[in-house]
Formats: sequence, C-alpha cells, structure tokens
Amino acid sequence: MKAMILAAGLGTRLRPLTDTLPKPLLPIGGTPLILWNLLLLRRHGITEVIINLHYLGHLIEKELGDGSRFGLRLSYSREPVILGTGGGIKQAEPFFNGEPFVVLNGDTLLELDLGTVVQFHEQRNALATMVLREDPDADRWGAVETNPQQCVVRIVGRGLSKGSQTAKRMFAGVHVMHPQLLKNVPTGQASSIIDAYVNAIQGGEVIMGYGMDGYWSDVGTPERYAQAQQDAEKGLITLRARQRS
Repeated sequence: MKAMILAAGLGTRLRPLTDTLPKPLLPIGGTPLILWNLLLLRRHGITEVIINLHYLGHLIEKELGDGSRFGLRLSYSREPVILGTGGGIKQAEPFFNGEPFVVLNGDTLLELDLGTVVQFHEQRNALATMVLREDPDADRWGAVETNPQQCVVRIVGRGLSKGSQTAKRMFAGVHVMHPQLLKNVPTGQASSIIDAYVNAIQGGEVIMGYGMDGYWSDVGTPERYAQAQQDAEKGLITLRARQRS
C-alpha cells in the first residue's frame, strides 16, 4: 500500500516560525514534524509515499530528497496554486494506480497502529475509513458522527438525516481510501475532501469510522507546537528518527 502526506499548507497560525520554514519542517524533539509521519508509515511497511507541496515546498524536497536515507521512496506533487485537501489528493491520484492508500495530515503528530486501521478498512469493504478520536469540543470544531456499526453518517452536520443514535468524534487527519472516492472531485480546482465524503455518504457508500485512543496532537498554533515539544521530551512519542546507514 502507498500513502500521501498533505504538506502544502501555509502555516499562517504559526508565524513568525513559518516565515522562512514550512510547518512540516518545524522540529519536534529535534526531528522535523513531517519525518515523524514518514517514520510512522515506514514502521508499518508503507515505504512509497507522495507529498504535496506548495508553500516553501522546495525546502521540504531539499530536506527529504528521494527518501532513500530513511528507507523510503518519496515522490512529490507540486501545486503552483494550492488545491486544498480534495484537489491535492485528486492531483496525486495517478500515483496510487487505482489501489487503496493511506493519507496523513502533515501537521498532526500521532501514535497509531496503521496496520490495524488498514485491516479494519479491508474487512469492512469500505470505500474509505476515517480515523476518529474523542474530543469534548467535537461539536465546536466539526463532529464526525457514526452509527452503532461504526459507519460514518454525518460530517459537520452534513450527510444522512438523523435516525439511529450516533457517537460524535473528531477526525484525526488519517484516512484509508479507495481512489473511487475521488471520482467527483474536480481536477485542478481547490476543494475539500470532506465534500467527497459527504457526497459518498449521501450516495449510500460505506464510509467507516475507526476510533483511536493513542497520542495525537494538531501542531497548528504556537501553544500546541510548544506542547508537542514538551510531549516529545517526556517520551510520549515513541518513534525515533534513525536514518539508514
């Protein structure tokens, strides 16, 4: 299985830290944020990864190269005009050769058994699986609702009409998806992947929600960045950035 890391964002909330350095290269425990995600993928046997680039993307490519020194094979999807999560994944679609793939947000830091997530996805023959986490502010930030069978039925209030009792959780920025999810995503236009999810749910497709309970951090503000630094120092993140000799 291949993967994609979304790394094209502007990082405006982290300025001035991101004035000269893209957010994915900000160090966490001495290791660039994006490398933590790449090592998570490698830990679970996913070594072919495409990264979308926009803001200061050349610095990301310069830092990571072809990925060989990390035991990876990296490709890049360059966006002269930023395409959002939907358009960005759509542009990279040929990389996946029609096969399911994993997507990670480049600005999240987490500990997760990706192998279990992929197995969960495959066993349920889902079009896509969204990794979800408990959050008391889920309604405030945009809840993802699942039914008792763990099928996603609404995202930010959009989807199927209210029926059975649902659980509300937050999207953790990790998904497993089949390229068929992208069939109605316009090529070369900025869009959100959430729109594709809502359309799929309304069309009767199976979108699953997988609940995680491990470490997770959205490194999107100076306060959360500082907290992630402290968490790394405390050993809450167990991956280690060892290069291959």
